[in-house]
Amino acid sequence: MPDHSADTDEQSDEALVARVAAGDRRAYAALVDRHLDRTVAVARRVLGNTAEAEDVAQEAFLRLWRNADRFRPEAAKFSTWFYRITMNLCLDLRRRPAHENLEAAGDPADPADDPARAAERNETAAAVNRALADLPERQRAAVSLTYSAGMSNAEAAAAMQVSVKALETLLVRARRALRTGLAEWGRMPPRGDGGEG
Repeated sequence: MPDHSADTDEQSDEALVARVAAGDRRAYAALVDRHLDRTVAVARRVLGNTAEAEDVAQEAFLRLWRNADRFRPEAAKFSTWFYRITMNLCLDLRRRPAHENLEAAGDPADPADDPARAAERNETAAAVNRALADLPERQRAAVSLTYSAGMSNAEAAAAMQVSVKALETLLVRARRALRTGLAEWGRMPPRGDGGEG
């Protein structure tokens, strides 16, 4: 049996998924290498939770392994098909009842970082994440696919199963809501006791 490991880098996603359908583990590993980071990033943007995003990515890749034979290259690009699976898993998870987890405690501060700068960066990141979390599901998904996954509007629309015009409308509304939410955050007084100065 020939060694295909050297040629996985040159093959398209569509060619690799055909090999996965035939049980090729090297092709599967190549697709995981190519898409894992982006899949987790997309899921994290939609869910607002790293642990849940990693679980969704794991499930998405498991479904890829089990259902690779269902992929039809004439109907969609691999990335469109795969991110549709990812988005559906995210939306299914968001519909379940929420519960607190360890991520709610936040990350420990980096001891090498300037505390004031780290606090400012953390507050800004938290404000952006809150603004994203406040968006309706479909707007959050549109932002995630176009910005985190780097998909074109046409690819993101296909992944969400909406028209390009509908996707663009979702993006316009999301940007407007984010601008408003972040503008309000920028006008808030800094946290603290206010007794300094």
